[in-house]
Amino acid sequence: MFLTKKSLPRRTMLRGLGAAVALPLFDAMLPALVPLAKAAAKPRMRFGAVYTPNGAIMQEFTPKTVGAGFEFTPILKPLEPFRESLIVVTNLTRSHPGSQFGDHAVSAAGFLTGVWPKRTEAEDVFANTTIDQVVAREIGQDTPLPSLEVATEDFTGYVGGCSPGFSCAYLNTISWSTPSTPLPMEINPRAVFERLFGAAGTAAERRARIEKERSILDSVVDEANSLQVGLGARDRTRLGDYLDNLREIERRIQRQEARGATEVDAPDAPIGVPDSFDEHVALLFDLLAVAYQADVTRVFTFMMSRELSQRTYPQIGVTEQHHSVSHHQNNPEKMAQVVKINTYYARMYAKFLEKLGSTPDGDGSLLDHSLIIYGAGMADSNMHATDPLPLVAIGGGVGTGHRHIQLPTRTPVGDFWLNVAEKFGKPMERFGDSTGKTDVLG
Repeated sequence: MFLTKKSLPRRTMLRGLGAAVALPLFDAMLPALVPLAKAAAKPRMRFGAVYTPNGAIMQEFTPKTVGAGFEFTPILKPLEPFRESLIVVTNLTRSHPGSQFGDHAVSAAGFLTGVWPKRTEAEDVFANTTIDQVVAREIGQDTPLPSLEVATEDFTGYVGGCSPGFSCAYLNTISWSTPSTPLPMEINPRAVFERLFGAAGTAAERRARIEKERSILDSVVDEANSLQVGLGARDRTRLGDYLDNLREIERRIQRQEARGATEVDAPDAPIGVPDSFDEHVALLFDLLAVAYQADVTRVFTFMMSRELSQRTYPQIGVTEQHHSVSHHQNNPEKMAQVVKINTYYARMYAKFLEKLGSTPDGDGSLLDHSLIIYGAGMADSNMHATDPLPLVAIGGGVGTGHRHIQLPTRTPVGDFWLNVAEKFGKPMERFGDSTGKTDVLG
């Protein structure tokens, strides 16, 4: 028997001028005659956390029945196509159940940490290492980026207290590498793209590269063409699709930059950040998907908007600021607007899940090899409620899907993060204010 299959190292890169583009998992990266399940290049499970701000209308979020086969509520309806790899977990709470003190700051700072952050308006902030960083230390040490943190709003220029008694630092991120080190979140898609695939540099250097009108991918196209020789048909298709995805993301970024460059009224606007919120979110989600595909990172956090966000959503008919309308005072009309916002966020997230589900990865898809948490650190926004937190887990990592799991009332969110840590090979006795591990992930 003759083996003609081309063999590639898992860390093969396409290298060009100022660029080193990682590649997805190809069949050619697997040893000949070795089943995928036993191969060293077997896809690893990935983790992500997507955060939505200002709470939710919980009666329109929480399924009415418990157990398998629940009916999707209005807010969760966009996620129904992924029901077989989805679970809804209710009755989780952040620290100090029932307290409204600290409101938005402790919602963001307490979600992935499972603790009540130190009350301070100075620089001596203190919370907990977040679950994403715990996971990154287990599965992210052999990837170029152990983790990636992105957002759509940047308020890092604010200092002092942004929430009564609590530093602005607690509102600007959901990820902490240590209890005293909040991680910055990148909002610029161009900077994210270059961090993943291009050369680093200052803003001036990035603009200089843009002016040359040279695509990052143009510099590696010759090597990509050479690489295709000898690959199997499925690998050639996979490489072509992957490079097309990268080029499309880059094209959209450059289109936004060209539009921004003509905006004389806003010369200080950061290049690469779209004016459209929809496009901004979509670009960041697409970058996260391709980062997963190329195994540049296996862990991400995405703060879709910041707590206390004053964003409006005229595109869905909500012209009142998000934070203002979230204090609905049980006014049916305002509550309906909040439901619109909650559903709108779920719809944008669903497009990301669709991308993951349609992207091959080893013996399945990226979605099959992921566990992604979607939720918030606040329940009823009108009361700044600590519970029950809205939380959905999606991906192959949930085990059996289409389940609504109702935990005992006010189960600490740290109990769930213990379950997540164990899922990624890091059993822990305690996380934050946990009292015991949940057993909801298959």
